[in-house]
Amino acid sequence: MSSQRQQDARRRIELAEQAARAEAQAAQPLIDDFVAEATRRGIEPEPLRATLMSGGTAKTDKHGWYLRKNRSLAIGTDGGYYVLTVPGGRLARLTGVKLQPTPPPMVIGRGGRDGETGDLTEFLQWRLDAG
Repeated sequence: MSSQRQQDARRRIELAEQAARAEAQAAQPLIDDFVAEATRRGIEPEPLRATLMSGGTAKTDKHGWYLRKNRSLAIGTDGGYYVLTVPGGRLARLTGVKLQPTPPPMVIGRGGRDGETGDLTEFLQWRLDAG
């Protein structure tokens, strides 16, 4: 690969990372407002479970509210945005998994199937309306 092509590729990666950081900074206040409103309404958080790539499920170290009916995304009581499909096998099923928050997007499921995509605000509102 030529030096110019390498520089261009690095620049595209930098721009994409910068855009993702800006999107997460815009999404976090929406999540913080959601946590406050869910708490105000008395919508109880629940223990979050993760789906392992091996097919099973495992307990996690977090409590929160699921954003998708398939329980693949959640907002934690700590205001973290969690993707609940994680690596792990038999040991993880027994011991549980420690979740790490990921930068929240403004659009959930970008590029996914209909019914599984939408604005973050729509998913947050759906969860508040569900009680």
